[in-house]
Amino acid sequence: MINVGIVGGTGYTGVELLRLLALHPKVKIKAITSRNEAGMAVSELFTNLRGYIDLKFSDPANAKLNKCDLVFFATPNGIAMQQAESLLQSGVKIIDLAADFRIKNVTEWEKWYGMQHACPSLVAEAVYGLPEINREQIKNARLIANPGCYPTAVQLGFLPLIEAKAIDTGHLIADVKSGVSGAGRKAEVHTLLAEAGDNFKAYGVPGHRHLPEIKQGLSNVAKQPVGLTFVPHLVPMIRGIHATLYAKLTKKIDLQELYEQRYQNEAFVDVLPAGKHPETRSVRGSNLCRIAVHQPQNGDTAVILSVTDNLVKGAAGQAIQNMNIMFNLPESLGIQQIPLLP
Repeated sequence: MINVGIVGGTGYTGVELLRLLALHPKVKIKAITSRNEAGMAVSELFTNLRGYIDLKFSDPANAKLNKCDLVFFATPNGIAMQQAESLLQSGVKIIDLAADFRIKNVTEWEKWYGMQHACPSLVAEAVYGLPEINREQIKNARLIANPGCYPTAVQLGFLPLIEAKAIDTGHLIADVKSGVSGAGRKAEVHTLLAEAGDNFKAYGVPGHRHLPEIKQGLSNVAKQPVGLTFVPHLVPMIRGIHATLYAKLTKKIDLQELYEQRYQNEAFVDVLPAGKHPETRSVRGSNLCRIAVHQPQNGDTAVILSVTDNLVKGAAGQAIQNMNIMFNLPESLGIQQIPLLP
């Protein structure tokens, strides 16, 4: 059994980790930390876990995380980097669901996240946890930077075309929509029902924190810098990411065949039949990314539609997928849930 600790178990990604790990046959949850809720039963805060999780939230100082095999950080940015070094020295593996180790250029990270990095020496070691690209590196990693929700949908959508050198990588466009759970569980005016409901808006157009992460990943695949316009939007739903991606084709290629071949052995990427349009509800509650490809009017523009659940493949589910790879378990173990409908 893998003895697991979760730091920051009171947010949406934390409770999603608990929901999925509670039924994982190879995991024993040893500690769930929260300074504010220490001593409270997990099932009192999250009633859906009643009968599945019998632990109480513990104060991080008393959680004995160094006795775990693996610790998930489901915390705000800037927390994991404070504790990573001591845990790694104790032989504990780490999966950080925040952004502390995603961007390799520490100066760039500090610019976008507005704080000084506490352990820049570990940034180079951290493996970016997108299994469809870095599976072999993940196997031997002790520190995983779990990708963001927007970056997962966008990178999986563009990946086959960049690998095939079939598009102009200098002018990529990602028009992406997210449900409000992507903003986290904290109380903020813009996510109130009366503000977000019956409303639709773009935000972060001058620059969003996920932009350098996406550009880094796509540039690594392209082996040269890419040009990307990334515009996120907030839509009045709880879960879901819908990425509409645009790229100019530079050679003739069968898009459907390209995507089907690239992802034929990927358990969590489903390429839809030609002409289809994926819906966010078709992946809700699952670790799936569903993709459809189009070439309108047989022109020179490829349009890729990529949908995920931002809390699962965009966060907790992908983190467990990485854990399975790290511990040489079947990659889909514990995360094969069928999407929820309606």
